[in-house]
Amino acid sequence: MTTEPPASGDKSAIPDDVWEKFVQDTEQDIRAQAPKEPSARARMVTERLRREAEVAARQQKKNKRWGRAAKAKPGEPAGWRTGPAWQDRESRATRRRLRGALGVALAVVVLLVVLNPSTALDWLHGDFSGSADTTGYRSDDSGRPATLPPETAPPTAAPSADPMADAPTLAEPFRGSPALLYADGEAGIVLPAAKPVGRMTREQVEGALDRTKQFLIDTNLNPATLRGERPRIAMGLVDPRQTEIISRWDASFRKSDKEHDPLLVASRFNPAEVKPVGSVVKARGLITFKEGSNGSVTVHADVTFVYPVTAAGGSTAVSRTIVRRVLDFDVADPRIEQVTGGKLWVSGYRQDIGNTACDIYDGFLHPSIGPDSNASGTPGPSASQVDPYDRSKPLDDAKKDCGQVTRV
Repeated sequence: MTTEPPASGDKSAIPDDVWEKFVQDTEQDIRAQAPKEPSARARMVTERLRREAEVAARQQKKNKRWGRAAKAKPGEPAGWRTGPAWQDRESRATRRRLRGALGVALAVVVLLVVLNPSTALDWLHGDFSGSADTTGYRSDDSGRPATLPPETAPPTAAPSADPMADAPTLAEPFRGSPALLYADGEAGIVLPAAKPVGRMTREQVEGALDRTKQFLIDTNLNPATLRGERPRIAMGLVDPRQTEIISRWDASFRKSDKEHDPLLVASRFNPAEVKPVGSVVKARGLITFKEGSNGSVTVHADVTFVYPVTAAGGSTAVSRTIVRRVLDFDVADPRIEQVTGGKLWVSGYRQDIGNTACDIYDGFLHPSIGPDSNASGTPGPSASQVDPYDRSKPLDDAKKDCGQVTRV
């Protein structure tokens, strides 16, 4: 920068040395005050601080949206950038929201107890087996009714009855029946764990239990048996030394009469009159064992079978026949007793049948189908009322005459 000194003729002329110093000082001041370009390091520091400020701002906004207080970074004082007052306000707001939510939940529980106390009690007792369906039974996640757990002891009462239960249909033949919660087929014949009894080993007890289940399946679930054929497998499981029982049963399946009734041991329907609805037969029961005479094992089976049926020829009416069977088999060691190894010795058999006509001895079950399906044949004027689903009473105390079933 160049500055011309004032003309020498001027009375106010400044000495040259003073003017030169003035010019130098002015140039230095201008250079010092001129804007300088920041160094590369300064630019890096500035950019880093700007990014950190943006990240902190975004985190603060996120915490505010979810009701959480911002967490201070290491080395930062509490409330840095946000201030303790903001945190206090957010904490109080969060507590208010939580108290409001708890109040709403409590009100819902109280309303549930008032409107549906039975469901509320199920929840309180930990019954989460499924959601209730329209029939009043609980269902699993697939929408199917949940199956009852196996019996571990004789029941103490009959299953509850729903007076508003829906009638069975071809699509839902067990609708409105306690059997809706029974297991399907042989899954309802549950065997206990085998163990040594008397002179019998665990393997021998296990064999006796398995043969008992095979006998029940062949006489009550085998489709061939249900349509009237001889239960060949079951008959082959009976000890051939029991000639009297085998002769009586064989005669029953050849030609039925009052003295030789195959229904005492097997379930059978006349295909010309009755048609099964679907392929599922429901079953529920209890099988136990204990030590018998001379160290043998006695197997006791008490099983109820429920058969959904309709009239042959295209009927849409559906009914059910309920058959409860009680069997006792003895299995002894052939080295000790005069028995055949691997066979069952029949020591007792009883049955109770609900919804079948009385005084007909043709070897078939004759269920009443339609509006009058609660009537068993032609019961007498003093016929007793019988609940065929009641497994709490010993079969010896069941009806002895042609009784009237209370439900099917």
